[in-house]
Amino acid sequence: MSDKVLVTTHDAVTVLTLNRPEVHNCVDGETAEAIGTAIDAFAADDAARVLVVTGAGQLSFCSGADLEHGGTLLEHTYTDKAGPMGFAALDPGKPTIGAINGYCFAGGMELAAWCDFRIAAANAEFGVLNRRWGVPLVDGGTQRLPRIVGQANALYLIETGVRINAQRALTMGFVQEIVPAGEALKRAVELATRIAGYPQSSIRADRASSLSTFGSSLADGLKREAEIGRATLLDPEMAAGLERFVSGDRPEPPRPPGG
Repeated sequence: MSDKVLVTTHDAVTVLTLNRPEVHNCVDGETAEAIGTAIDAFAADDAARVLVVTGAGQLSFCSGADLEHGGTLLEHTYTDKAGPMGFAALDPGKPTIGAINGYCFAGGMELAAWCDFRIAAANAEFGVLNRRWGVPLVDGGTQRLPRIVGQANALYLIETGVRINAQRALTMGFVQEIVPAGEALKRAVELATRIAGYPQSSIRADRASSLSTFGSSLADGLKREAEIGRATLLDPEMAAGLERFVSGDRPEPPRPPGG
């Protein structure tokens, strides 16, 4: 497996770490393929009961797609099976927890939303910041965000590209706990260990039932998202936005009062 993703085990808990701290753990094609491979391996391992997803270092969980190498996200082996960033359409059938440290932006917020629930460090920040460059959400964000935070909150995040802090994310319901900076992974593993100690069949059944409660299936929603969102990847405005990104353009996103 690529060293851009690290996988470690703590008894029945598997920790998947995005390991590109020098670029805020953004995801290129190689990283996406490694994410998909790690999720599939976790799903197939009977001894593995809970997956924790995090980012290396304390500055960033995941800042989204590697826009300077965006083409690689459309040509790796997991693109069609799982989505450009390697996870959106995968379900290991077991509990997953996001340990959010620092930046959780764009596709990184989609990865966090893919997890069953999220533990945030006090320094965590969230936002659909890809809005600034015309890049769509094509890794589950349009489907999972409304299910987690409600339609209005989701559209507020998606349409404005607002950048929010951990407390605001907690208020919205996107994160379930806030812990001191540097403690998110420790707390997530603590909860994962507790979950792994429970009888598993009922947890997995309840999890599956909970995920199937919405009127439209996630698979149908992801199909619609891919059909609608991926077409915008050819939008000239997106191409222009990526040129601005590569040139160093980083417009400051709006922030709500107090965070």
